[in-house]
Amino acid sequence: MTRIIKSKYKISRRLGVSLWGSAKDPVATKNYPPGQHGSKGLKKPSDYGTQLRAKQKLKGYYGAITENQFRKIFKEASRLKGDVGENLVGLLERRLDAMVYRLNFGSTIFAARQLVSHKHIKVNGRVVNIASYSLKIGDEIELAEASKNIPVVAASIEKMERSIPDYIEFNTETKKAKLLRFPKLSEVPYAVVMEPNLVIEYYSR
Repeated sequence: MTRIIKSKYKISRRLGVSLWGSAKDPVATKNYPPGQHGSKGLKKPSDYGTQLRAKQKLKGYYGAITENQFRKIFKEASRLKGDVGENLVGLLERRLDAMVYRLNFGSTIFAARQLVSHKHIKVNGRVVNIASYSLKIGDEIELAEASKNIPVVAASIEKMERSIPDYIEFNTETKKAKLLRFPKLSEVPYAVVMEPNLVIEYYSR
């Protein structure tokens, strides 16, 4: 088990939820935080703690984005017209690693990020190796030709464990996808309830 996977499991256990809905997530049998005092369970949080937890859930879901990165995305969401919470979710879903995860090219968000960084993903016919790359409406995403034969990638695509949401057009024959529109919160297939409104409250303190 790699350090990344261990870290992933710690995120779910610390939050007390199966963040990605995985049946293998140990939170199902160890529903208490990791660490020496974790068996005492989750304490009832304060208002600040509730807001912090909402931020940790959203940030953790997208592969434990760093605080600096997440704050930058939040600031951008605040500058855009419309609801800040909806903008925040839309910007997160526009990340290339998130799109690769949605397409089942990677079995986890961490595997998806690794595919991007190792130059296995093309956007509009050109290799892009920046996980945080922000997609635009109409952008086409695909695996590099040689990458389609990687066993773990082929197995993940074959299983299609997660349904591809309606804001993404996916060609099952060519394995190419297109971002049709920026999604609303209600359209994003989160395994747990996300509360971007509490994230706004957290950063507005």
